[in-house]
Amino acid sequence: MNRKFGKNQFQASLQTKFFLTFVVLLLIVLGSFLVYVNLIVIQPLKEKTENEKLMSAEKVSDQLDIYIDSQNQLSQRILSNKDIFIMLTDDAASQTFEGLSRSRKLKDIMFQAIGPSLNIQDMIIYNLEGSVIASYIGYDMTPPSLKPLLELGETSEIWSRKGYLLQREQTGRVSFIRPIMNQNGEIFGYLSIQLDQAYLEMPAEGLADSEVFVLGQDGQLISSSKNAVVEKTLPALEPRSGASGMYMDEQQNYITYYQSGSSDWTTYIVTPKQAVLGPVSSIRNISILLITSLMLFSFFYIYFSAKNLLLPIRKLRSQILRVNYSNMNVKVDSRSHNNELILLNEAFQELLERLQQSIEREKLALHEEIKARNSALQAQIAPHFIHNVLYLISIAAQEGKDQVVQDMCKQLSDSLRYVVSSPYQHVSLSDELAYTRNYLSLVQQKYEDDLEWDIESDDITGLIQLPRLVIQPFVENCIEHAFKNTDPPWRISIRFKLYNGLWAIEISDNGEGFADDKIKEILGNIHDSDSGALELQTNSTGIGNMGMVNTVNRLKLMYKNRLFFNVYNNADTGKGATIQIIASLTKDFY
Repeated sequence: MNRKFGKNQFQASLQTKFFLTFVVLLLIVLGSFLVYVNLIVIQPLKEKTENEKLMSAEKVSDQLDIYIDSQNQLSQRILSNKDIFIMLTDDAASQTFEGLSRSRKLKDIMFQAIGPSLNIQDMIIYNLEGSVIASYIGYDMTPPSLKPLLELGETSEIWSRKGYLLQREQTGRVSFIRPIMNQNGEIFGYLSIQLDQAYLEMPAEGLADSEVFVLGQDGQLISSSKNAVVEKTLPALEPRSGASGMYMDEQQNYITYYQSGSSDWTTYIVTPKQAVLGPVSSIRNISILLITSLMLFSFFYIYFSAKNLLLPIRKLRSQILRVNYSNMNVKVDSRSHNNELILLNEAFQELLERLQQSIEREKLALHEEIKARNSALQAQIAPHFIHNVLYLISIAAQEGKDQVVQDMCKQLSDSLRYVVSSPYQHVSLSDELAYTRNYLSLVQQKYEDDLEWDIESDDITGLIQLPRLVIQPFVENCIEHAFKNTDPPWRISIRFKLYNGLWAIEISDNGEGFADDKIKEILGNIHDSDSGALELQTNSTGIGNMGMVNTVNRLKLMYKNRLFFNVYNNADTGKGATIQIIASLTKDFY
C-alpha cells in the first residue's frame, strides 16, 4: 500500500491535506450560505418590497374606486325619485316663478339623496341642452355648461357601457356625470357631481417616501400627493400594457402602476431606488461582512487545529493499516487528551469485534448446516429402513397385491428423490408434509392397523418456507421411542394452525411421553445453542440418528428470533407428548 502511495507525483503532508480539505469545504459552506441568504432572504425581501408597492398602488386605486362608487350610488338615489322626471319635462325658464319652484324642488331631492354627510363639492342638474337648471350648493356662480361635451357625440357609447362619465375640467375640477334616464332609456337631463379634491388626494397621504399620481384615461392628471413634483416627475410616467406592473425610469426610480377596471384611472407610485432596496442592501452588506469575517477566522482556526490533531490521527491511521484477518486489534495511547479519538478507537474496536463474531458465526452456521444435512441424510436413508421397505414390497408382490406394490414403489421413489435433490434449497411446508405422508404410508405397511395417523393441512402451507427434513425426524422419534412401552393402536397426529401473523405445526402421539427432566434438558440445550454456547451434536437428545437440538437450530438458521419451539406432555389425555413449532409469517415480525 505504501508503494502505491509513492507513485504519486505530488506528496502533500497530512496537515496540508487536512487544511485544504476543510478550506474547500468551508468555501463551499460559506458560498452556499451566501447563495442561501441571497435566495431565501434577500430575493424574497426584494420581492416583498416590490409587492408592497404594487399593493399600495392597488390600495390607492381601490379607495378612489370606493369614492367613485359612492357617487354612483348617490346619483342612483336621485334617479330613483320619479318626481325628477316630471320636473325635467317642464321647459320653463330658470328665472321665472315656475323655473325657481322647479329648482327648489330639485334641491330638495338632492338634499334627501345626499343626507347629513357631504363628501362632494357640488351637485348640478342640467337639461337636455346642457344648460344648468339647479345647483345644490351654488358656490360657483357660473357653473360649467355641458354643451361642449354633448356636442362631441361620443356620450351615447359611454352611457351604454358604464352609465356615467368622469371628466376633468380645465379648472382642474373632476366631475361625475350621468344621464337622468328612465327605465325605457329616455333621457330627461344630466346630473353632474363635482368631486371634492381633498377626497381624491386623501388615499395618497400614507405614502410619505413616494410620490403618488392618478391619471385619467386620456393621461390628464386627476390628483397627486402633496409631496409630488408634478413638473419633474409627470413626464416620466409612461403608459404600459397590462393592468398593473412595475418598471424603472431613467432616474432609477421604481414606478408601480395599477389601472382601475371601473374608473379607468391609473395610479402611479414613484419611489426612489434607495427607499425600495434600502433594507435589502443593508442585509446584503451585513451578510457579506459577516461571511468575510467568518472565513478569515475559520482559516486561522483550521490551520492551528490541524497541527494539534495531526499526531494522534497519524497514530490511528498507522494502527488501522496494520489490521488484517489475523490481527483485528487497534491500540491507541489511552493517555491522549483527545476524547473523540479515544471514542473513535473504541467504536472501531467494537466494529472489528462484531465483524469477527459475524465471521465466526457464519462459519459455524455453514458447519452446522452441513452437519445437519449429513445427519439428516444418514437418518433418512438408513440401510435398515430401505431394507424393510423393500422386504415389504417383495411380500406384497408374492401375495399378488400389485396396486400396493406400485404405491409403495412410488412412495419410496418420491421419498428418495425429495431427500437427495437440491440439498440446500428451502422447500414449502406443503412439500414437507407430503414427504411425511409418504414416510408414514411406508411405515404403516409394516405396522398395519397398529398404527393410526392423520395430517391436517391448509392451502397457505404452500407459501411457508422451511429447510428440508424438519418434520419427519420428530415423527420417526414417535415410532422409534414413544411407543416402546405402549400398547397399540399407536396414534400420530400432525396439525397445522394459523394465528394472527403466525403459523404453527403440532406433532402429537399417545406414547409414554417425556420425563420432566428430559424436557428441561431439551429446552435448556436449545436455549444454550442460541448464544453459541452449545454446538450442534449429532447424538444429543436423540431422534433416531439426529438430535432434536440440531433440527430446531436448522429452523433457527432460517427464522432467527422469529421461531418458537416447545415440547410438553399431554395433560388432557394423560398419554403421549406434543412437539410445537411456531414461526412468523413475515420477515419483520419483531
